[in-house]
Amino acid sequence: MSLQEQFEQTVAESKNLSERPDNMTLLKMYGLYKQGSSGDVQGERPGMTDFVARAKWDAWAAIKGLPQEEAQQQYIDLIADLKD
Repeated sequence: MSLQEQFEQTVAESKNLSERPDNMTLLKMYGLYKQGSSGDVQGERPGMTDFVARAKWDAWAAIKGLPQEEAQQQYIDLIADLKD
């Protein structure tokens, strides 16, 4: 199975975790997912009043420059740790 296929399978599996991860882990998952699927952060940083969108954007921007393949592997590893 290719890395891309593993990544897509892991994304599907992440929706069925037995426990909901804490917010910091969710933000890390989001950043790695976006970097792994879309590459570097795009668009303007959301305004101060949109706390959730701003936190997500910041999590994605924090790993700017990380190769997509590396982000995919880190996402797969993170979800594997959460399933244990």
